[in-house]
Amino acid sequence: MIRQRLLHPARIVALAFLTTIIIGTLLLMMPFARLAPGSAPFLTALFTSVSAVCVTGLAVVDTGTYWSSAGQGIIMLLFQVGGFGMMTGATLLGLMVNRSPRLRLKLITQTETHSLGLGDVANVAKLVLTVTVACELIVALVLMLRFRVGYGLEWQQAAWSGLFHSVSAFNNAGFSIHADSVMRYAPDVLVLLPLMLAIFIGGIGFPVLMDLRDKTRSPRSWSLHTKLTLAVTGFLLLVGFLGVLFFEWSNARTLGAMSVPDKVLSAAFTSVSARTAGFNSIDFAVASRETWALHYLLMFVGAGSAGTAGGVKVGTVAILFLLVIAEIRGQPDSEAFGRRVGSPAQRQAITVLVLGGAVVILGTTILLSVSDASTDRIIFEVISAFGTVGLSTGITADLPPVGQFVLVILMYLGRIGTITLATSLILGERRMPYRFPEEHPIVG
Repeated sequence: MIRQRLLHPARIVALAFLTTIIIGTLLLMMPFARLAPGSAPFLTALFTSVSAVCVTGLAVVDTGTYWSSAGQGIIMLLFQVGGFGMMTGATLLGLMVNRSPRLRLKLITQTETHSLGLGDVANVAKLVLTVTVACELIVALVLMLRFRVGYGLEWQQAAWSGLFHSVSAFNNAGFSIHADSVMRYAPDVLVLLPLMLAIFIGGIGFPVLMDLRDKTRSPRSWSLHTKLTLAVTGFLLLVGFLGVLFFEWSNARTLGAMSVPDKVLSAAFTSVSARTAGFNSIDFAVASRETWALHYLLMFVGAGSAGTAGGVKVGTVAILFLLVIAEIRGQPDSEAFGRRVGSPAQRQAITVLVLGGAVVILGTTILLSVSDASTDRIIFEVISAFGTVGLSTGITADLPPVGQFVLVILMYLGRIGTITLATSLILGERRMPYRFPEEHPIVG
């Protein structure tokens, strides 16, 4: 019984991420990881390691000037591992050694990747590897050529910058070796467009990609998960694009000074990046408060399940929306695209939203008590950390150590998921041999 509890899939996933964070922290504290003499302080290394493994992108130091080439390489490896998934990698190793991974490994990988069934585990793992390598290499090549031809960088520097930003974009990590993220490339479609495609492909979720691959010519046979994910993603991207364009059009410090095509490009990039990627082509420190409020929603929702993105996920929001519509119409079932949403999925969606909201409220309350930053900036920072987004209004490095440690916890919770953490903490599943009589409390 004790062994089964210790080896619970959810608990192993949580411990795997924690172990990787510890290893990353120790590596970043080595003298060779820092550009200046000496070792990085523990909190700086810990914060950077958590941000990388949890593919967030928040930073308390400038990645390009604080860390050496070795340190930047460690950071890139950490967010590659964090985005790819420890258990997915273990499954691939298992497939290399033995064509049929053991049942426990399948269960653990299913927990981490949210595969729809045990039979999907191997296919999802192979798809993750194929898509990850192909997308990152193609985008890295395009960026390398653009940096070399368009910006005159040396081949080695262009290659490293292209690879780093490509891997960061696909894993929705948001790390950049530039202090201004990608603001210097705001008018450059040949840089922003490849990054947008990498962000979208990595964040849409591998079950969706598998569905699209296997059923390209028959959209009607796509799963309900795929249809809901694509529909809500498209809606939120449009809302984000129009919202940023409207709120920042006349803001001279963001989009106001740009030409119309550049405004459209930056607004589109900002909307895509808000889905937990963390790159910014405009300075959020001087953006309007309306844009901040819009990003509260976009960052909290996030992108697709079982991808490299964070947030409570678009599928969760879609299920809750269908539940509300069904209740308003007086229908007994939540329905969409000719399918009925099961009760377990509805309970999970409600649980994720409630726990996620509670974590954000608690984190905001603690940071308000230890920081002098304004409430709207604190809320932005908390949601960005929990949603593993990485966007910031510029207060991350100015927070006291307690505040930065709170962000560390929020990033970890956001990456492994509130349900995964809650499940890993439960002592055991209880199966009741009876059910209590049903009663209906008053609601509303």
